[in-house]
Formats: sequence, structure tokens, C-alpha cells
Amino acid sequence: MALPQLHWDIEFLKNNPVLQDDSYGIPPELKRINYPLRLARYWFMYHLLREEAARKGALDVCEIGVDTGQMLSFMDAAANHGGERVALANWDAVDAVIKREALERAGYKHFYEVDLESAEFNLDADRQYDAMILLHVLEHLFDPEVLIAKLAPHLKPGGIMIGGFPSTPASMAQSREDKIRPTARKYGHVSVFSPQRVREMAAAGGLEVEFLSGAFFMRKKGFFLENCKWWLRFNLWFGGMFPGWPGELYFLLRKPR
Repeated sequence: MALPQLHWDIEFLKNNPVLQDDSYGIPPELKRINYPLRLARYWFMYHLLREEAARKGALDVCEIGVDTGQMLSFMDAAANHGGERVALANWDAVDAVIKREALERAGYKHFYEVDLESAEFNLDADRQYDAMILLHVLEHLFDPEVLIAKLAPHLKPGGIMIGGFPSTPASMAQSREDKIRPTARKYGHVSVFSPQRVREMAAAGGLEVEFLSGAFFMRKKGFFLENCKWWLRFNLWFGGMFPGWPGELYFLLRKPR
């Protein structure tokens, strides 16, 4: 089984400036950690985009669920801290609440403030992207498959949809979802994902699963082993081998040419 993440650069995670920026709400325990697994979400997206840009050139990107701009800030911090700079032609931001000042400071240029679950939501009819990012956003939607179906036409042929979310084994996913929905707060977690659901969601949207991996065996805030490269590598290996393990899932779905 090929696990490309085992060969991706992790060195720029050490002392990454994004961790030190208080505006991103990073817990203080993580600021003392060299290779924090919490940053895996941005690390996976960075490398998936890096590999895509290496094949295609500068990417036209749309990020859905941008919060305060952590993703683009991480991209810049990686490039300025020893990682490769990913060639970008454009980066649009979509969210229910646009925090314009923070996003402009992070480098975002174009904004769409929309309710992702509104029946009226859609992107501009003629707009298509090389890559769309849905990072820790689908678990906040009651019917994420509907959003995927709406977004898929806005991918260029051969374009990619990447993202991630918390994961639960398929045998437990429905019962977990039934449990959390009645008590979920606004913008809380209401959908539960397993590798099986990702594959079904991709097929329903006319997309192909090209990459699907868990992120870790165990994550604990401020855990001392996260100062060790071998611990991060072990967690990446475990997540790749056992994507159904409770934790987090990261994916790349491609639109056929």
C-alpha cells in the first residue's frame, strides 16, 4: 500500500510561525511542541496542493470554510520556513461569516459570504477551479452530500477536492450521528464520517477517491512525544494503514477528465 505522506517534508512544522500567532486560537500547550499532530490538517492540505501544483502549475483554489484564514497562513509559513512554495493563481474564500480583516491580512482576495446549507447557495455558474478545499467543514453540515454535489460542477475536469474531518468506524458512525445531532449547538458537529461514507459521497458526486488516509493513532494536546519525528511518522503510518480508526480522515477526490 503506497503511503506518500511518509515521504512528505515535516521539518517546517518545527517552530512553525502559525503556532505562535494568537489570533488562530492555538492552545498554549502546542506552542512548545515541535511536531504537533494538530497541524496535520493543514500539513495534509499543503502537500496535496503542492503535488497538484507540481503537475499542473499555478492553481486556482476555492476554500470553503476559511474561519480566520489558517490554511493560507500555513501555506505561507511553510514556504517561509523551509518548505516549497506552492504556485497559486488565485484563492477564493467561502464561509457563512466572512472575517474580512483577518482574511485580508492572511492574503485572501475574493470572498463569498453564504449559508452553505441554503437551498439558494451556489457559486457563480461559470466559475471553475483546479482545487477546492473543505477542511473541517463538512461535519458541521446536516447534508454534506448535497454540498459536494453542488460543488463538483465547479471543478475543472481533472480538478481535485481535498479536505478532512473527524472520523468514526463505519459500524459506529450512524449511532454516533444520531446521538450528537439533538444536542448540537449552532455550527457544531452534526455529521459523522467513515472511509465508507467518503467513498459513497465521492461516487454520488461523480468524483474518484485518489487519496484517503487517517492522521494518527493517538493525539493528546501537548503530548511530549510530539517533540519526536518518529512519533509523527508512526502516527502517519498508522493512519494510512488503518483509515477507519477513530481520529481524523483526509482525502483527495478527483473529477474525471
